[in-house]
Amino acid sequence: MFRPTLSSVRARLAAVVASLTLLAPGVALIGTSPAQATTLGQRAVAEAARHYQAPYRYGAAGPYRFDCSGLTLYVFARLGRSLPHSAAMQYNARGVRHVSRAQLAVGDLVFTIRSGGIRHVGIYAGNNQMWAATQTGDVVRKQSLANRILVFGRVS
Repeated sequence: MFRPTLSSVRARLAAVVASLTLLAPGVALIGTSPAQATTLGQRAVAEAARHYQAPYRYGAAGPYRFDCSGLTLYVFARLGRSLPHSAAMQYNARGVRHVSRAQLAVGDLVFTIRSGGIRHVGIYAGNNQMWAATQTGDVVRKQSLANRILVFGRVS
Protein backbone atom coordinates (compact mmCIF):
# COMPACT_ATOMS: atom_id res chain seq x y z
CA MET A 1 0.00 0.00 0.00
CA PHE A 2 1.29 3.42 -0.94
CA ARG A 3 2.11 5.56 2.11
CA PRO A 4 3.22 9.10 1.35
CA THR A 5 6.36 10.37 3.03
CA LEU A 6 6.43 13.73 4.77
CA SER A 7 8.54 15.16 1.94
CA SER A 8 6.12 13.92 -0.75
CA VAL A 9 3.17 15.39 1.16
CA ARG A 10 5.00 18.72 1.44
CA ALA A 11 5.82 18.61 -2.28
CA ARG A 12 2.17 17.89 -3.18
CA LEU A 13 0.98 20.71 -0.92
CA ALA A 14 3.48 23.14 -2.42
CA ALA A 15 2.40 22.13 -5.93
CA VAL A 16 -1.27 22.65 -5.09
CA VAL A 17 -0.59 26.06 -3.58
CA ALA A 18 1.54 27.01 -6.60
CA SER A 19 -1.21 25.91 -9.01
CA LEU A 20 -4.00 27.97 -7.45
CA THR A 21 -5.73 30.13 -10.03
CA LEU A 22 -9.10 31.78 -10.43
CA LEU A 23 -11.46 29.03 -11.52
CA ALA A 24 -13.52 31.23 -13.84
CA PRO A 25 -14.69 34.83 -13.97
CA GLY A 26 -16.81 35.55 -10.93
CA VAL A 27 -15.87 32.33 -9.12
CA ALA A 28 -13.95 32.58 -5.86
CA LEU A 29 -10.42 31.29 -5.45
CA ILE A 30 -10.42 27.75 -4.09
CA GLY A 31 -7.43 26.52 -2.23
CA THR A 32 -7.33 25.94 1.46
CA SER A 33 -10.11 23.45 2.09
CA PRO A 34 -13.28 21.99 0.61
CA ALA A 35 -15.16 23.24 3.68
CA GLN A 36 -14.44 26.87 2.71
CA ALA A 37 -16.01 26.46 -0.75
CA THR A 38 -19.68 27.32 -0.96
CA THR A 39 -21.20 25.29 -3.81
CA LEU A 40 -21.05 21.53 -4.31
CA GLY A 41 -19.06 22.16 -7.50
CA GLN A 42 -16.50 24.37 -5.75
CA ARG A 43 -16.14 21.81 -2.96
CA ALA A 44 -15.63 19.06 -5.56
CA VAL A 45 -12.86 21.04 -7.27
CA ALA A 46 -11.20 21.81 -3.92
CA GLU A 47 -11.32 18.12 -2.93
CA ALA A 48 -9.91 17.03 -6.31
CA ALA A 49 -7.08 19.58 -5.96
CA ARG A 50 -6.13 18.00 -2.61
CA HIS A 51 -5.11 14.89 -4.56
CA TYR A 52 -2.87 16.69 -7.04
CA GLN A 53 -0.03 14.36 -8.12
CA ALA A 54 -1.61 11.22 -6.61
CA PRO A 55 -0.54 8.35 -8.91
CA TYR A 56 -2.89 6.78 -11.43
CA ARG A 57 -3.72 3.11 -10.92
CA TYR A 58 -6.38 1.28 -12.90
CA GLY A 59 -9.29 0.33 -10.63
CA ALA A 60 -8.13 2.52 -7.72
CA ALA A 61 -10.55 4.82 -5.89
CA GLY A 62 -8.29 6.61 -3.41
CA PRO A 63 -7.28 7.96 -1.13
CA TYR A 64 -3.68 7.67 -2.40
CA ARG A 65 -4.15 6.32 -5.96
CA PHE A 66 -6.93 6.82 -8.50
CA ASP A 67 -8.19 5.94 -11.93
CA CYS A 68 -10.46 8.48 -13.65
CA SER A 69 -13.81 7.30 -12.32
CA GLY A 70 -12.22 6.40 -8.99
CA LEU A 71 -11.22 10.05 -8.54
CA THR A 72 -14.72 11.34 -9.27
CA LEU A 73 -16.30 8.58 -7.14
CA TYR A 74 -13.99 9.42 -4.21
CA VAL A 75 -14.40 13.21 -4.48
CA PHE A 76 -18.18 13.12 -4.58
CA ALA A 77 -18.38 10.43 -1.87
CA ARG A 78 -16.44 12.82 0.40
CA LEU A 79 -19.21 15.33 -0.34
CA GLY A 80 -22.02 12.89 0.44
CA ARG A 81 -22.88 11.86 -3.13
CA SER A 82 -22.76 8.34 -4.53
CA LEU A 83 -21.38 7.47 -7.99
CA PRO A 84 -20.52 4.09 -9.54
CA HIS A 85 -16.91 3.19 -10.43
CA SER A 86 -17.12 3.50 -14.22
CA ALA A 87 -17.10 6.62 -16.41
CA ALA A 88 -19.97 5.31 -18.58
CA MET A 89 -21.99 4.28 -15.53
CA GLN A 90 -21.42 7.70 -13.93
CA TYR A 91 -22.77 9.40 -17.06
CA ASN A 92 -25.98 7.37 -16.74
CA ALA A 93 -26.16 7.39 -12.92
CA ARG A 94 -29.16 8.56 -10.94
CA GLY A 95 -28.35 12.00 -9.58
CA VAL A 96 -26.29 13.03 -12.64
CA ARG A 97 -28.15 15.47 -14.88
CA HIS A 98 -26.82 15.94 -18.41
CA VAL A 99 -25.94 19.56 -19.20
CA SER A 100 -24.77 21.37 -22.33
CA ARG A 101 -21.39 23.00 -22.73
CA ALA A 102 -23.14 26.38 -22.38
CA GLN A 103 -24.46 25.25 -18.96
CA LEU A 104 -21.10 23.84 -17.82
CA ALA A 105 -20.16 24.96 -14.30
CA VAL A 106 -17.23 24.38 -11.95
CA GLY A 107 -17.50 20.91 -10.43
CA ASP A 108 -19.49 19.34 -13.26
CA LEU A 109 -18.41 15.97 -14.58
CA VAL A 110 -16.64 16.05 -17.96
CA PHE A 111 -16.90 12.86 -20.02
CA THR A 112 -14.68 12.05 -23.00
CA ILE A 113 -16.15 10.08 -25.89
CA ARG A 114 -13.87 7.80 -27.94
CA SER A 115 -14.69 4.85 -30.19
CA GLY A 116 -18.41 5.51 -29.83
CA GLY A 117 -18.55 5.37 -26.04
CA ILE A 118 -17.70 7.20 -22.84
CA ARG A 119 -14.11 6.33 -21.95
CA HIS A 120 -12.96 8.96 -19.45
CA VAL A 121 -14.28 11.33 -16.77
CA GLY A 122 -12.92 14.33 -14.89
CA ILE A 123 -14.16 17.27 -12.81
CA TYR A 124 -14.49 20.66 -14.47
CA ALA A 125 -12.14 23.18 -12.83
CA GLY A 126 -13.03 26.24 -14.94
CA ASN A 127 -10.93 27.92 -17.61
CA ASN A 128 -11.40 25.00 -20.03
CA GLN A 129 -9.62 22.57 -17.65
CA MET A 130 -10.57 19.53 -15.61
CA TRP A 131 -9.06 17.59 -12.73
CA ALA A 132 -8.46 14.01 -13.85
CA ALA A 133 -6.37 10.87 -13.56
CA THR A 134 -5.78 9.64 -17.10
CA GLN A 135 -3.46 6.68 -17.55
CA THR A 136 -0.73 4.51 -16.09
CA GLY A 137 2.39 6.58 -15.41
CA ASP A 138 0.37 9.78 -14.98
CA VAL A 139 -0.92 11.54 -11.87
CA VAL A 140 -4.02 13.48 -10.83
CA ARG A 141 -3.64 16.88 -12.42
CA LYS A 142 -5.45 19.61 -14.32
CA GLN A 143 -5.88 18.81 -18.00
CA SER A 144 -7.14 20.81 -20.96
CA LEU A 145 -10.54 20.10 -22.48
CA ALA A 146 -9.19 21.03 -25.93
CA ASN A 147 -9.23 18.53 -28.79
CA ARG A 148 -11.69 16.14 -27.16
CA ILE A 149 -15.25 15.06 -27.89
CA LEU A 150 -17.07 15.83 -24.64
CA VAL A 151 -20.40 15.55 -22.88
CA PHE A 152 -21.18 16.86 -19.41
CA GLY A 153 -23.10 15.96 -16.27
CA ARG A 154 -23.99 17.71 -13.02
CA VAL A 155 -24.08 15.79 -9.74
CA SER A 156 -26.97 16.78 -7.51
